[in-house]
Amino acid sequence: MAHKDEVGRWGEAYARRWLAQRGWRILASNWRCRAGEVDIVAVRGPDLVFFEVRTRTSVAFGHPVESISAAKLARMRLVAGRWLAAHPHARGRIRLDLIGILRQHDRTEVEHVEAVG
Repeated sequence: MAHKDEVGRWGEAYARRWLAQRGWRILASNWRCRAGEVDIVAVRGPDLVFFEVRTRTSVAFGHPVESISAAKLARMRLVAGRWLAAHPHARGRIRLDLIGILRQHDRTEVEHVEAVG
């Protein structure tokens, strides 16, 4: 497995724990369909949120959340629609959020950006 894939898996696991500690209930992880994949689907209160997680070990190429393109947001919307079609009983205020994780040495920073698309 490539180093970037290991970092990505670590970041998604970290994000799930981080969200759970803040009262989110994880409904799905790495849900896939033909249109793509959603990293995390979670619910808290009235909010049903589709999360994209980006993890980096340096800011040499920018902060993790800066790596989300307009095309990726469009794909997130499409995949979220497919997930909702496959789970017709899921309810809530739907939104797309980003989680950027920066893991440098012994420090881990998390940035949660709400309602990106």
